[in-house]
Amino acid sequence: MGLYLSVALGGALGACARYGVGTLALRLMGPGYPYGTLFVNVAGSLLMGLLIEFLALKWSPSPEIRSFMVTGFLGAFTTFSTFSLDVAFQVQKGAYLAAGGYILLSVSLSIAGLFAGLHIMRMILT
Repeated sequence: MGLYLSVALGGALGACARYGVGTLALRLMGPGYPYGTLFVNVAGSLLMGLLIEFLALKWSPSPEIRSFMVTGFLGAFTTFSTFSLDVAFQVQKGAYLAAGGYILLSVSLSIAGLFAGLHIMRMILT
């Protein structure tokens, strides 16, 4: 039961953080493009890379803490299901170039963010 509670608590906090970022992006940049989702996916991937490498090299927390951080918080913070919906909305309004650009940016920058996180943590810890 402890693992489920850890995931649930981390998920609640990650979802709130995602909502906060999305709301801020909407307020700052307007509704024309899913900047909040893009930022969350890239930042979440960077954080995932940093965290996974830190856990691999320097810290072995309890399964509850690991589940809280990785599955709970980051799982809820990153939003590829929302990403898919954003792509569908772009396509439905005929913004095919924007949809393609969004797919390319989201996938490539998120993967780059993960590798950057792995590399940064290796540089810090080794």
